Amino acid sequence: MDSSELLPIDSESQGQYYGMTNTSQHDMSVSSGYQDSHELAEQIHDQNEELQSRLAELKLELEEGEITEKGYYKRRALLMAVYGQNDQRSPTSSIQASDEDILKYNELSQGDQSDFRFFPDAHPSAQLSPALAVQGHEDHEPVEFSYMSERGARSSYSFSSSFPIDQSPNGATQPSSTYERNALQLPLEPRELAEADFDPHNGNIPMTKFDNLASILRHRGRNIPKLNAFLTLDAKGKELSAITWDKLALRAEKVAQVIRDKSGLYRGDRVALLYQDHEVIDFVVALLGCFLAGVVAVPINAVTKFKDLNYILNYTQSHLALSTDANLKAFHRDFTAQGQSWPRGVEWWKTNEFGSYHPPSKKSEPPALQVPDLAYIEYSRAPTGEFRGVVMSHKTVMHQMSCLSSILSSKDKHRRRSTSAGTATRDGGRLIGPAARYQTVISYLDPRQSIGMTLGVLMTIYSGNTTVWIPHSALAVPGLYANIISRFKPSILLGDYPGLKQVAYNYQSFPLATRNFSKKQPVDFSSIRWCLIDCLTADTEFHEILADRWLRPLGNKVSREVVAPMLTLSEHGGMVISMRDWLGGQESLGCRLPEPSADEEGMGPSDLSELLLDKKALSTNNVRILSTSPSRGGFLDKNIKNTIRVGAFGYPLPDATLAIVDPETCTLVPELIVGEVWVDSPCLSGGFWGLGKETELIFHARCWDHAGTLKMEFLRTGLLGFIYAGKVYILGLYEDRLRQRKEYEEQQSPTLSYQGITYAGRQYRYHYTAHLVQTIMQTIPRVFDSSAFDMFVNDEHLPVVLLESPVAITTPETPNGPQLEPDNEVLEDMAIQCMKKLREIHNVRVYCVLITAPNTLPRTIRNGRSEIGTMLCRKELETGALPCVYVKFCVDGTVMNIPRDPNAEDGGMWSVSSSHFRRDMLIHEDKQYSGIDERTIVMDDRTGGILSKFKSIVDILQWRVVCQPEELSYCTIDSKSRENKGMTWKKFDAKVASVASMLMNKAGLRAGDNVVLIYTHSEDFVHAVHACLCLGIVAIPLSPLDPNRLKEDVPALLHVIEDFKVKAILVNAETDHAMKGKLISQHLKQSAYVARVTVPPTYNTMKSGRVSGGCKELNFTMKPAWTNPDRAALVWVYWTADHRRIAVQIGHETILEMCKIQKETCQMTSSKPVLGCVRSGSGIGFLHTCMMGIYVGASTYLISPVDFAANPHLFFLSLARYKVKDTYATQQMLEHAMTIPALRGYNLHETRNLMIAFDGRPSTDLFGRLRLHFASCGLDGTAINSIYSHVLNPMVTTRSYMCIEPVELKLDVRQLRRGFVVIASPDSGPFILTLQDSGMVPVSTHVAIVHPETRRLCHMSEYGEIWVSSDANGLRFYGSKDPFDAARFNANTMDGDPSLKYMRTGDLGFLKTVTRPVGPGGAMVEIQVLFVLGAIGDTFEIAGLNHFPMDIEATVERSHRSIYAGGSAIFQAGGLVVLVVEVSRKQFLASLVPVIVNAILNEHQIVVDLIAFVAQGQFPRSRLGEPQRGKILATWVTGKLKTFAQFPVSRAPDGSFLGAI
Repeated sequence: MDSSELLPIDSESQGQYYGMTNTSQHDMSVSSGYQDSHELAEQIHDQNEELQSRLAELKLELEEGEITEKGYYKRRALLMAVYGQNDQRSPTSSIQASDEDILKYNELSQGDQSDFRFFPDAHPSAQLSPALAVQGHEDHEPVEFSYMSERGARSSYSFSSSFPIDQSPNGATQPSSTYERNALQLPLEPRELAEADFDPHNGNIPMTKFDNLASILRHRGRNIPKLNAFLTLDAKGKELSAITWDKLALRAEKVAQVIRDKSGLYRGDRVALLYQDHEVIDFVVALLGCFLAGVVAVPINAVTKFKDLNYILNYTQSHLALSTDANLKAFHRDFTAQGQSWPRGVEWWKTNEFGSYHPPSKKSEPPALQVPDLAYIEYSRAPTGEFRGVVMSHKTVMHQMSCLSSILSSKDKHRRRSTSAGTATRDGGRLIGPAARYQTVISYLDPRQSIGMTLGVLMTIYSGNTTVWIPHSALAVPGLYANIISRFKPSILLGDYPGLKQVAYNYQSFPLATRNFSKKQPVDFSSIRWCLIDCLTADTEFHEILADRWLRPLGNKVSREVVAPMLTLSEHGGMVISMRDWLGGQESLGCRLPEPSADEEGMGPSDLSELLLDKKALSTNNVRILSTSPSRGGFLDKNIKNTIRVGAFGYPLPDATLAIVDPETCTLVPELIVGEVWVDSPCLSGGFWGLGKETELIFHARCWDHAGTLKMEFLRTGLLGFIYAGKVYILGLYEDRLRQRKEYEEQQSPTLSYQGITYAGRQYRYHYTAHLVQTIMQTIPRVFDSSAFDMFVNDEHLPVVLLESPVAITTPETPNGPQLEPDNEVLEDMAIQCMKKLREIHNVRVYCVLITAPNTLPRTIRNGRSEIGTMLCRKELETGALPCVYVKFCVDGTVMNIPRDPNAEDGGMWSVSSSHFRRDMLIHEDKQYSGIDERTIVMDDRTGGILSKFKSIVDILQWRVVCQPEELSYCTIDSKSRENKGMTWKKFDAKVASVASMLMNKAGLRAGDNVVLIYTHSEDFVHAVHACLCLGIVAIPLSPLDPNRLKEDVPALLHVIEDFKVKAILVNAETDHAMKGKLISQHLKQSAYVARVTVPPTYNTMKSGRVSGGCKELNFTMKPAWTNPDRAALVWVYWTADHRRIAVQIGHETILEMCKIQKETCQMTSSKPVLGCVRSGSGIGFLHTCMMGIYVGASTYLISPVDFAANPHLFFLSLARYKVKDTYATQQMLEHAMTIPALRGYNLHETRNLMIAFDGRPSTDLFGRLRLHFASCGLDGTAINSIYSHVLNPMVTTRSYMCIEPVELKLDVRQLRRGFVVIASPDSGPFILTLQDSGMVPVSTHVAIVHPETRRLCHMSEYGEIWVSSDANGLRFYGSKDPFDAARFNANTMDGDPSLKYMRTGDLGFLKTVTRPVGPGGAMVEIQVLFVLGAIGDTFEIAGLNHFPMDIEATVERSHRSIYAGGSAIFQAGGLVVLVVEVSRKQFLASLVPVIVNAILNEHQIVVDLIAFVAQGQFPRSRLGEPQRGKILATWVTGKLKTFAQFPVSRAPDGSFLGAI
């Protein structure tokens, strides 16, 4: 009866039959996806033209005899159904419902309107008509699935509670959150073997008689002594060696005897086996010898590195290694070339020299077997590249052999049962008859590991087969493999896809080369009963080619029964999980077994099954079956782009329990949901050698169902697949699966849960590397090989594609020739096409494409062949080790979670809307400002005098000369830590008077003149400073000119001379000699000529001569007008990292205020000397060198920075010797001091305040390293104190005498970008910024945190600009008439004290009150400290969020070892975010780009637009090693920056710039 007669006639009846109701006619219309009749007419017109073309092609195939008449009509009917036509000519007008459903679905899916729900081909009477197929996709009601129960009665299984309809645009189905108790797919139960396994050579001997392979070997040697056991052929098919069973047994006995008698090993000790793949017989002899001797074999394969070999030998404690003479010579040669010696503690034996075993007498029995539990340990590489040894016991091996033997003999037993028709008598369930003929196996797989050893070696011993091994290279010879098959008449072929594809495709291209290979030996494949293919996924298309175009034409009549893909676990000892068999017993699996559809009526349960799945549904982990019998010829595949064919391996191994489990949640999944394959079987390995934790996680995994944990343990295979009708379908490895977040409009319910079980969410799409690689290889030309994976960056999975192409070859053509330059235009087009094709076909939005030369990606060995290792590629990509020559990104549409501040769209975080948002959020918080501790009176501790009554430091100096004339004022310490002749206060005053006399009389300088002081760090510099002060001359101290940076220093000096009208340059002997030298003098003269600047005369103040009396006697005293606040006493000149000048005017009152704050805050006294060392031209270094000793009446010791650089211990020895209590240092000098070990013998316990000046954010790791380095010197941790030193105030805040360690905060960077100060939670991940405080405000200083735009005080929990109110602030920028500069020094807040005048620092920070224990009793004290974030001018905004370049640059420099410390600079230019990086290598820079981009994206959630690489030395740096960001920006914009590679990042697939995110 025609199946169409069983269908209801009207649509209403159809809907009721399938459980669908309330379906409108509109929903059932084929044209429901169209918007209007015009589009429909155009669609029909286009379809008619395409239909006529396809019909013509089909008719041509019929005429040429490529298809039969029946096939012609069937395909014609399918075509007519696709285009909505009724084929009246077809004799098979009743179209197969599964194919028609597919074609109708394809027609509808173009509009992406369908629901991916399962419509199984359950029964011939339940096929869908074309109209109903449309209704099935459009309807919102569940479909009932009918199946045949074990007893043949029809049952109904409703999907209504398991598969709710998806309303999302993609129509993907997912499990419901309300599963029934029976909705989860329970593990498949084992099948019981009906018959016992008997010896193929003697049907009366059950194999259960033997406990291990060693006893079977002895049995084979006695019973079939002259039959060949193993044969090896060379690459030309000639026999190299062969061994019979008796010789094999005797040689193995000899190895065992030598091990027992001479090795001193105990039972269960490990013995390493090192053999080449072609040394099959020697390897088998050694392996079986270990079995006989009772030791555990450790085969070591494909080890090319000494460390890998040494690791295995040491980890297994193998003290004996077996090999051959040739192999040991090769190892010795390789080790010598690598500069390595032989592993110690290992004895090496050559088994090829042992000979055969000779028993004492003919009647003597062989030694008794003492077999341990373990048989061998098989080492293989994990996906990440680590070695892991899988232990295999003798019991496990025997279980494996029994199951495999039963499977391999099931086909013959099934045929005998079929032919006997129950007439043969049985004995214990076994057919009585002659023993089965032994089998010959031909294998080219590696016989030392995995399935090559399991079936090629162990199975040979177990079944008494003959194994013929051939090398891989023999497959490349056309016709040779077929000739070997014809010669040896094998019943089993053991191979893999790469090898079989090579020979099959060779035959398709050159069939006569195979048929005419040998005239004496005709090609005959009739003996082949099994073609076993080791694989992870079944290639159904190749199965058809292999069976119909290679096996059948060459003589195999049952070719479709021969092909048998095997699902094996190469990382777990080569265990077979699933393959086709004729054992039966599938009814006991415990799963639903649908009745075959009309297309499957001629197929049995043992045939290879395949399914046509919906690709979009599969991307959401849902299995939507479109057909259970897709067209064999690939017709449907070519016409339906949204489908994918998946082949089954077969039923699980008969004694295995197999489950499909969610790999993330370890819960059983519902039916037809993709999950990880978990298996439990006696054939499984016991675990990893010496890796207890990994063994527990992988080999003893526990899964859950609704009732809780299952009472069984499984092995996690890492394979992703599903079960349908009891058969196993594999999609790929877990590490080969890509996941990608759906686009925003597709996302709905992110997670599903039921009774505490969380199921895979719908926010991701899943893809498999094999499918993507297949598309790439088919659609992208000039691609040699490829791989794909995803990287977890910024909390999302981003797909990455790697391509190998000959276009990317850069290797020189000659040994000493130049490197080839790849064609970037071709590579660009290749990457763009790759992105487009994967988006069109698989809906994969590729994040990054990297291209490299062929055979350069990391590979793993599988069956002796190298394959691209996906996990290894990912690992090397993350470390920047891939040899890539080109990289292309597609950020748009891929990176979907870039944060934006919706409140800052009109101008960043300081905009009105963003500021109001923060104000409203923090309205109840207090304002940020500090208190003030005014000190109006300062007392001198020695005399009791009031220092605050003096008007200038000159007056205090004269007072010191009167009060303590003969006490030491200044002393210089030389490079050998010896004191030079000291200078008393009286002599110091006389020297100052001498210099002042020279300036007045010889130089003709008068009050108000500007002079430049260029001195080394010496007493001469101090004399000159005070001589200028007492004459009213404005001193401008500058550092000596650096001969290595004259291009910066000379123009800077000339600009100072020109801008400030400098009348003279004062020098000492050292700087005078340097400036008169040829190098500096010529450069200065030429530059002055070009700049048209007149260089003033130079005066060496060391030649000032002697004068009678001091300053007071010579009337060099201060005039009252000179102390006017508007009058400059000196000018501090600062140079930024970009060498931009900042000149700060300092008055006499300011000098005294600075000294007062230093003295009162640091509690400085005249009894403790002052030490000056570095940066004496400005800031705190100037104060300690020139002023503080005079102010407090203490002696000042000077150490030259040059001497410190040569011997850093000089500084710390001086601190200890002179018991200096308060001193200063810079981070650079301390970093230099820590490069050499700390000396013992001096104690720094008297040093209570080592101030480290920072002009911005303090270094968070410096404190810990300093404390550790100087712990042996007695330097207390609380004595290491940072200070916030600004160019306009040398000490804004300080940690001096806080008596606590630095206050450390961990802030949430995501909130910090929006202006909030929020303590990070422990789960903040990489979004944590660690800060240390800069201390408390000193005396007479007030600090406020102010909004830089509104000038209102900031609330707590937000940051703003640091404003300082203090008499120690600089007066103004010297020589500036800019009103903005003037306003910076006289700012006031809108909501604060109007009487307070602030100086705006331009730095961002915040105040925070913390509670810490202070003092001996540990009393808790509240302390308000300042945290500095960085300069406003250095920040930049992206998407309304504020970023600090120093944090991004630190991330970049941490990302890879090839990037120099301080060798990166990020900035914005022309709307683009540009990153310049200094690297130590020039090759394969493309592989560094993803590392850098991912690091920035992961920690800062931004995407840079361009990355430029510069060579070492080409990165502009200041003299302190800081990046000159402004200079880098200027040279990059003008094209003068010498970059040798630039890589755009934020570009669309068409290559256009996207601009800043």
